Amino acid sequence: MIKIGVVGATGYTGEELVEVLLKNTEVEITSLSALVEKEVPFSELYPRFGKKISLKCKNLNVDDVAKKCDLVFLALPHTVSMKIAPLFIKKGKKVIDLSADYRLKQKTYEKWYGAKHTDADNLKSAVYGLPEINREKIKKADFVANPGCYPTSVILGLLPIAKLAANAGLEVIADSKSAVTGAGRKALVSLSFGEVDENFKCYKANEHQHIPEMEYISSGVAGKKMKINFIPHLLPVKRGILTTMYIKHKDLPSEKEMYGLYENCFKNEPFVRLRPCGEMPSLQDAAGTNFCDIGIKVARKMVIIVSVIDNLLKGASGQAVQNMNIMYGINEKNGLL
Repeated sequence: MIKIGVVGATGYTGEELVEVLLKNTEVEITSLSALVEKEVPFSELYPRFGKKISLKCKNLNVDDVAKKCDLVFLALPHTVSMKIAPLFIKKGKKVIDLSADYRLKQKTYEKWYGAKHTDADNLKSAVYGLPEINREKIKKADFVANPGCYPTSVILGLLPIAKLAANAGLEVIADSKSAVTGAGRKALVSLSFGEVDENFKCYKANEHQHIPEMEYISSGVAGKKMKINFIPHLLPVKRGILTTMYIKHKDLPSEKEMYGLYENCFKNEPFVRLRPCGEMPSLQDAAGTNFCDIGIKVARKMVIIVSVIDNLLKGASGQAVQNMNIMYGINEKNGLL
């Protein structure tokens, strides 16, 4: 059995990691840690785990966690992971980081996240953990940077036509609607029930910190720089992201030809589901799953792509476990179906 530790176990992604890992037949959770007032049974924090897991959640002790684990998930805030990841890497542990600390080049990260990166060496060696583009690299990796939720929905939606769009010099408009849990478990007035319920708002329009990740990875796939205009919105729901992307050009392929590109790209991908031509997925179709559901339509010289994921699963913890499965050569779907 692969021994697993979760650092940051009390956040939404940490809690979701525990849920998914308990369903995986090849692993054993041996350590749970977070910033807690005192050592406490995890099932006391989250009663739904009663009789499912008997571990206590403790404040982080790197030496103790390293002794008990083969792989450590870091479900920590941005700028915190880069202080913790090198400690486990130095001890020879495999690490999957769910923050943004290892997804970008150093200067780009520092510009968009407003913090000096303190672990440049491991930043260079981290493998970007989107299986649909980096599966072979992930197989050999000891350190994986798990993608962001917004970037996962955008990059997968664009993947089959990234090269076509880049070569034609086309700009992409990506309009995303995300559940409240995407902001993490934090006490902010703007995320409180009274502010979110029966409300819908746009924020950080074309200024969101995930933009460089989308452009960097998509440009790498296309082999040419891509520009993505990104407009995020906050939905009054618990989980899910629905992204609608628009690309307009007078010489776009027909809908049938475009659909063929998507079929060919995703035919062997276990967690991407392509809808019939012209049919679009809804938020609930992917909620509670590790799937990315995609629909496309070409009309009036515009291709419209709808990409739907669960922000806590394919957008975070589910994808992290998918990466773990790939790293250890076990069934990629283990714990995720």
